[in-house]
Amino acid sequence: MAGGKLSPRQKMINLMYLVFIAMLAMQMSKEVLTAFGFMNDKFEAANVTATQLNTDAYTGLADKVGEQAEKYGPLNIKANQIRTISDDLYNHIEDIKQKVLGDFEFTEDNPKNYETMDKSDYLDLYFYQKGKISENGQAFIDKIGSYKSGVITALDTLYPSVVKSVNQRFDISDVTDGEGIKKNWIDYNFVGFPAVASITKLTAMQADIKATESDVLSAMLQGQLIQDNSIKKYEAIVVPEKTAFFAGETFKGKVYLGKVDATLVPSRVEVNGREVEKKNLQAGQVVLEFPAGAVGEREIKGKFVFKENGEDVEIEINSSYAVVPKPNSAVIAADKMNVVYRSLPNPMTVSIPGIPDNLVKASAPGLRKVSGVGKYMMTPGTGKNVKIIASGTLPDGSKVSSSQTFRIKDIPKPFATVRKESGFVKMPKSSLVKTTVRVELPDFLFDLDFKIKSFKVKVPGKATITVSGSKMNGQAQSAINGARVGDVIAIFDVKSSLVGVGSGVNVKDASAVSIEIQ
Repeated sequence: MAGGKLSPRQKMINLMYLVFIAMLAMQMSKEVLTAFGFMNDKFEAANVTATQLNTDAYTGLADKVGEQAEKYGPLNIKANQIRTISDDLYNHIEDIKQKVLGDFEFTEDNPKNYETMDKSDYLDLYFYQKGKISENGQAFIDKIGSYKSGVITALDTLYPSVVKSVNQRFDISDVTDGEGIKKNWIDYNFVGFPAVASITKLTAMQADIKATESDVLSAMLQGQLIQDNSIKKYEAIVVPEKTAFFAGETFKGKVYLGKVDATLVPSRVEVNGREVEKKNLQAGQVVLEFPAGAVGEREIKGKFVFKENGEDVEIEINSSYAVVPKPNSAVIAADKMNVVYRSLPNPMTVSIPGIPDNLVKASAPGLRKVSGVGKYMMTPGTGKNVKIIASGTLPDGSKVSSSQTFRIKDIPKPFATVRKESGFVKMPKSSLVKTTVRVELPDFLFDLDFKIKSFKVKVPGKATITVSGSKMNGQAQSAINGARVGDVIAIFDVKSSLVGVGSGVNVKDASAVSIEIQ
């Protein structure tokens, strides 16, 4: 409006303009307040629906625990942790809302007159006092912080997308307003705002809590579904037309992809008209034990019974196997090679097909039975050969026997090594004086541990030095330090013994190793 001296008429016109603008502002303010109220009603209705959906999901997950505890039990524990901390924050926010609503008087005809909820006094004093966050405001901030940390701890690194959304939804860090002024989260979001706007914000936060619960449940079930259907869960299963074939026959069968689930345990299994004992119902499989029967083809028929959604689900079992005639010869094999080594415990397997291990006996000088089906240990002594005789008793009481002769060999001559190198080695004398002399048996089938007793060192121009143990003594170090570049130092007459297994074996002196000084 123009400045300067105004006439009474102009002053009246200006006053009418101000009143008119004020009336428009009041009308707009009422419409905005009502819009906030309607939005709050929408949020609250959505929260009721979300609460019911989440409750149904929690119940469904708990039912799954009753069916497959090992698979869904850990998920249910995490879900209940999220539910508890979510309810805690949701109820805290609801308590604040009710306190704000209690500051207004509503008529019986219009219990929520949003147009009257334009004051900010209650939350201004509740959250913010004397220019700083009040005790109640800080408690609200702490509740939100505890909720965030609780969700993140419960979810760990399993569901990063949910954790990210929680951090975004419940970000309570300081905010810079449109004028560039930095404010704390409480001041920016609640101080000076109409009560209906603040209540709507609080209801929206409750909606975020419900959405987070829904996200967690969806992520858990979707993650379990992806894990269950991963290609890594499948195995190639070969199913032959029959489980035994005679020489000259053509093999016939099929290869299936079968999903393996260690947490899936059936409630009941029947095979050939009999229920399988509970002890044989293992994770994802059933151990069958019954007499094989007479020679010929035999059937295996039955069913798996699983609980799903409170009902029994049956899966048919239909297979067969063959019973072959009795064997009449033994199978004897050396586990390591076709020879045995003198004074060492050589693992052996002795069995006769079709005859249980407890009805098979094997004998030979130095042979003894050890733990395991068909497992023996052979420790040969003198001589060049040893014969192992195996015998067994067939179901009809008749005897079968067989024998196998093995050559006995001495432990080969070891090699002296420095830095695990043998033969001819190049190295500086500063390294040689510190090196450890060892002996090794390259490509030997037994892992043997040697202890160095002594060795000799010959430095050009010096007398031969005898060293005890595996490290250079002072005399040897002095002689090596006097060597020149290009000199070849010999380590020979390396005497050693075995440690532990075969410790009584006489080990041959190791082959020499030569070191050229660089």
